[in-house]
Amino acid sequence: MYHNNPNIKLPENPDTIIWKYLDLSKFLELLLSRKLFMSRSDKFEDQYEGTFSEPTYEEIKKLSTNNPDFLKYYKTHREKVAISSWHINEYESFAMWQIFTQNSEGLAIQSTIGRLQNALKPEDTFQQYIGEVNYIDYKKEYIPFDDMFFPFLFKRKSFQYEREVRIITDVTANNITLNDGLKIQVDINQLIEKIYIHPKSENWYKNLVIQLVKQLGFDFTIEKSDLESDILI
Repeated sequence: MYHNNPNIKLPENPDTIIWKYLDLSKFLELLLSRKLFMSRSDKFEDQYEGTFSEPTYEEIKKLSTNNPDFLKYYKTHREKVAISSWHINEYESFAMWQIFTQNSEGLAIQSTIGRLQNALKPEDTFQQYIGEVNYIDYKKEYIPFDDMFFPFLFKRKSFQYEREVRIITDVTANNITLNDGLKIQVDINQLIEKIYIHPKSENWYKNLVIQLVKQLGFDFTIEKSDLESDILI
């Protein structure tokens, strides 16, 4: 179940719109399993994921001269944390379609911060937080480390376009090993408000998605992305 942590920031308005861009197979997996896949934090493409900025690292290094386990703990903690990333945007994003969907068979889930919080309610096995990522200069800026979740809520400024909100799950207390990641229980009808289909997709593809969703017993609004709507001239 999702916990509140006063140090972790989120947009105040629960109706803030968020998106997740994914391919059809991952989308079907979500509907069939009714579980959301979260990646292990050290398996992301960004090798800085869950690490520290230089000023923070220098401070931790000083602290760990007398206590070598301190630094080791931070490194191994990354293997115990799984993350699901969402993108804050009032509108769909052309860049996100290009980055996260390989061909014209992608989908975007539209949700809100409030829906995301409610969707996590059935999950009471793990400790979870939802937080907005801060984008900082890793050479100059300091990342606080008084909270175990903080390294996972900072990224380098070059990722600012992601405008990311993430669900963070810590399995340290559950004594399990994460391989690639973790699946967590979610309320799918809360999680998904609308589905948008790739702007370059064909009509048959849209019909296929509608049919699949219906056969699986769901009733979402499904729309073709309007990035490719008719040119008015």
